[in-house]
Amino acid sequence: MRFVPGTFGPRALGLRHRLVLAFALVALLVSAVFAISTYLLARGYLLAQRERVVQHQSFADAVFIQRRLESAGADVSAVLTAAGTPAGHTIVLKWQGQWYASSLDQGRDAVPSAVREAVADGTATSQRFRSDDGPAMVIGVPIPTVQAEFYEIAPLTELDGTLRLLSGILSGGALLATAAGAALGVWGSRSVVTPLNRVAATAASIAGGDLDTRLPATLDPELATIVGSFNSMVDTLQQRINRDARLAADVSHELRSPLTTLVGSVDLLNARRHELSDRSQRVLDLVTADLHRFRRLLEDLLELARSDGGLDLRPGTVIELTSLLRQVLGETGREATLLTGPEDLHVVADKPRLGRLFRNLFENAERHGDGLVGVEVARSEGDLLVFVDDAGPGIPADDRERIFERFATGPGGRGSSSGTGLGLALVAETATAHGGTVWCSASPAGGTRFVVRLPEAGA
Repeated sequence: MRFVPGTFGPRALGLRHRLVLAFALVALLVSAVFAISTYLLARGYLLAQRERVVQHQSFADAVFIQRRLESAGADVSAVLTAAGTPAGHTIVLKWQGQWYASSLDQGRDAVPSAVREAVADGTATSQRFRSDDGPAMVIGVPIPTVQAEFYEIAPLTELDGTLRLLSGILSGGALLATAAGAALGVWGSRSVVTPLNRVAATAASIAGGDLDTRLPATLDPELATIVGSFNSMVDTLQQRINRDARLAADVSHELRSPLTTLVGSVDLLNARRHELSDRSQRVLDLVTADLHRFRRLLEDLLELARSDGGLDLRPGTVIELTSLLRQVLGETGREATLLTGPEDLHVVADKPRLGRLFRNLFENAERHGDGLVGVEVARSEGDLLVFVDDAGPGIPADDRERIFERFATGPGGRGSSSGTGLGLALVAETATAHGGTVWCSASPAGGTRFVVRLPEAGA
């Protein structure tokens, strides 16, 4: 399996998840340090206190036993019983080479060997160890006056339970603090990400053509500057786009009058072309072709200016898509038999603009794709798809997105000088304005297939 950098780990997480994780980790670290330090301090204090208590008791018991053993004829068992040790404590005594214990199940082996060796050398010592009954502490005291070794074993079970309870409480507190840190991270990340999402949504709406969208005013002084700057930028952008759109529209309108006059003059010459010489007729044909191309370019520019400036947009109405396609085929001089697909498919659209979209695709197939060979309508998951196939050589995969750019032309028939480079750009912008998309692919018949996706009305 190939590893893709950035697929796993913190970089693969979104900003909100990284913030929550950071808050949780910081809370866990702080609470863990606090819990561990508190446990260690409490454990050290409780053990030291317990050790002092046991040592005091053990030395007192050792003095008591020493005094009793100094008496002649002392009964060791009676002495150990009379010592009155606290409940759970066990006394182990070595006297005159014999081992005695206050408990029947305890004896020499109950005392760790290291303690026995130290006491045998004349040194009082203490040690914590784990016996069969649980944690315990032993205090060893040499009694040289009677040649005895005194050991007192005190259980630490109660203290161990207290420490276990304390560790559980501290661990639970650390987990609770971590959860609180994660919750704080969720709140903090939401406070950070929500304004960013609002900016992203507003920017996407503006990019989709709704130039009147603005960020709402905010009382947050940290965000007020950003909101104001963003809205000011959009205002400036909208003014520039509107100015450019009005300029293009004005220029197009101003060019229409001389163009109409020029078209009328050329039509008059074509009506009397039989009076012209062969050479003059060829020149007239060239002028007529260029004039028609210029007029088509002017109409496309005017339509783009209206689209950019939001001008001349009619409210959408519900139209029957198959009937519209059949009508456009008839207007462009093509047989309705080219159309296949079900009837009664409806879309909400500006009918003239949607008709122009399909007219541009049909003319593009005739002009650059060696002829239109089929138009198919289909339904797909709440959308309507229109397939337009031509008989041309196809479009290279690298150029299938570029052809929808303005003034994009290519070599050969599809990008010949007879095209304006605006027809497919208008197709893409019109499809987007109707909530759809358009793309190009290879036709099953070997040519080029243009696919128009439009949302179905009522779906």
